[in-house]
Amino acid sequence: MEHTSIDDPTYRAAVVDLVGVLAYGELTAFIRMAVDSDLAPTLHLKSSMAALANNEYVQYTVLVDHMRHHGIDPDAAMAPFVVPFAAYHERTRPKGWLEGLVKAYVGDGIAKDFYREMSVFVDDDTREVMARALDDAGESDFVVGVVRDTLQTDRTASGRLALWGRRLLGEALSQAQAVAVERDAMSALLVGGGVDLAEVGQMFTRLTDNHSRRMARLGLSA
Repeated sequence: MEHTSIDDPTYRAAVVDLVGVLAYGELTAFIRMAVDSDLAPTLHLKSSMAALANNEYVQYTVLVDHMRHHGIDPDAAMAPFVVPFAAYHERTRPKGWLEGLVKAYVGDGIAKDFYREMSVFVDDDTREVMARALDDAGESDFVVGVVRDTLQTDRTASGRLALWGRRLLGEALSQAQAVAVERDAMSALLVGGGVDLAEVGQMFTRLTDNHSRRMARLGLSA
């Protein structure tokens, strides 16, 4: 799909939605991870979690600067997603620090994969800033070691965390579907890009496959 300018009203509405929801996702991730870092059992893990939170905040500021540069009010762009995100995080409230860690790795991973899929339909400038905001620079890699070490010492952790991962998948896919289908501007972006229902289904299949690979890296069954 060709986009001549972000000033085109229909296209601009879609970009505002897409960048707005991504920015609010980064902001809420930062807040959640900053809180979780204080719950970490060791200084090393506190530091690692804080670094991950900081990366989310940096990515948030990149998106906010981009919006302001294009005359978009960041608060107005993010506002429609405050209630849906609050509901999602209430439904996926972790029971303990370890579940919070898995949520940061798995849940946020699904969300970022979804936004990468959506970035195909935007202009080069928007796609570039989204790519910058979706790169965690390897900050989340430490989660793999923590979870795998836990599986070695806690025989009950594998089944519990596998179920938690499945729940996160279902909730994250529902959240992504709400963004992709229920928001008029986002639906218009998909339709304008020539996407049919079969291709939407394929996109969600790719999200599920990526989730399975993440779970496997953690040593968990999907």
